[in-house]
Amino acid sequence: MKVLIDLCLVPLGVGVSLSPYIAACQKVLADSGLKSELHSYGTSIEGEWDAVFAAVKRCHEVVHEMGAPRITTTIKAGTRTDREQSMEDKVRSVKEKL
Repeated sequence: MKVLIDLCLVPLGVGVSLSPYIAACQKVLADSGLKSELHSYGTSIEGEWDAVFAAVKRCHEVVHEMGAPRITTTIKAGTRTDREQSMEDKVRSVKEKL
């Protein structure tokens, strides 16, 4: 099953600069081959359910390996059965109505 998620991973106990941890997670996503797009407060990811959530798990593992004792993650997930939809489709649909 295809899924689109919005991932916001926040390492806790590592100070105020989180960019090294987010960059490490972005490398995980790039290595996974999944389609993803970083934005100012998270990352949109699309792909097969198991691959997407395996990548999220790997992000947690990598960030913990970097020394983060805690991580809080917020995930919004969406699936469709009536047709395939990409991240670009969703954005384009809204922009067409502006």
